[in-house]
Amino acid sequence: MTDRVNILIVDDRTENLVALEAILGSLEHTLVRARSGEDALRALLTHEFALILLDVSMPGMDGFETAARIKRREKTRDIPIIFLTGLNNEPHHAFRGYAVGAVDYLAKPFDPWVLRTKVSVFVDLHLKNRQIQEQAVLLRRGLLPDRHPGASGPVEESGVALVAELSARLAAVEEQVNELVAHVVDDGTVTAVVSELDRRTTSLRHAINALAGTEAR
Repeated sequence: MTDRVNILIVDDRTENLVALEAILGSLEHTLVRARSGEDALRALLTHEFALILLDVSMPGMDGFETAARIKRREKTRDIPIIFLTGLNNEPHHAFRGYAVGAVDYLAKPFDPWVLRTKVSVFVDLHLKNRQIQEQAVLLRRGLLPDRHPGASGPVEESGVALVAELSARLAAVEEQVNELVAHVVDDGTVTAVVSELDRRTTSLRHAINALAGTEAR
């Protein structure tokens, strides 16, 4: 079963939230409702989210202002935001959305299959990033303290098993990243995110190879 993540859905209209839950329910992730920009910001203080689906037109703090505040916070600025908007919105709204950091912009009524597909891609990216971060923590905690100051050779025997395990885990992540690259290379909304994920996996691979005393790929 796919790892569950939190997805924040923000809309001031209950019927729209219900529709999003119906469309995304089959993905089996946790959907957290917010009825306003203020509610969304409060939810971000207490939960970790893989993705935010944000309505543009809301009373009070609209979607643009909400997104701008999210991007100003160090803890939340890297969370992908997909804007949702009605067909009667001005064309320049899309440019405003991208300007404040949105990764995509969908007009209502949107194709449920397209929305599920886009959400699945960003959830996959979030999970791969989390795997990479966890492996980096293991490297720092499990290996680096065991090395003598100034040592440049292979890691101590006690760290060899951990290096091998991390290398195997990373190989699985690398394979999945390559599959993502092949599937979304023509999608401009996620290419930059995938490229950053690819860069991180490559950097971690170099680190593992260096610690193991092997040549980088």
